[in-house]
Amino acid sequence: MVLKIKKLKENARIPKTATNGSAGMDLYACIDEAVTISPGRLKIIPTGIAIELPDNGCAAFLYARSGLGVKHGVCLSNGVGVIDSDYRGEICVGLCNVSDREYVIEPFERVAQMVIAPVFVPAVEEVSQLSDTARGAGGFGSTGKK
Repeated sequence: MVLKIKKLKENARIPKTATNGSAGMDLYACIDEAVTISPGRLKIIPTGIAIELPDNGCAAFLYARSGLGVKHGVCLSNGVGVIDSDYRGEICVGLCNVSDREYVIEPFERVAQMVIAPVFVPAVEEVSQLSDTARGAGGFGSTGKK
C-alpha cells in the first residue's frame, strides 16, 4: 500500500512512524511561530500536507498523541478525526486544552498520529425487527464491572 503525500507548504514535514512497530504516523504542526492554547480553549493546527489514500476501502484516522493528553491535557477536539479517501485538502488538527494551564504548541511539534485502516461501508436496510441476543438492549455497564 502506498500513501501519497503532498506538501502544501514548503516547510511541511512528511508524517513518519517513530518506531518499526508504531501503528500511527506522527503529524507535525506546520506553524511559523508558537501557538498557545489556553485552558478550555480550542485551536486548529495546520499540518501543511494533503494525502491521497490508495483506494475507497480505507480511511485515515487521527488520534491524540498519548503524551499530549496524559501529561498536558491536550486532546483532539472531536475525539477522533476521520479523513475520507476522497478528501484532498490540508489535514488540520483541532486541539483542545482540558487542563487548567496554558499549553504551547511549538513549530513542528508532533500534534497527532495518523492511522490508515480499512473501512467497510455496508448497504443499509431498514427493518421492523432485529434478531434477539442474550444481551438484548442492555448497555452502559449492563454486562457488569468485572
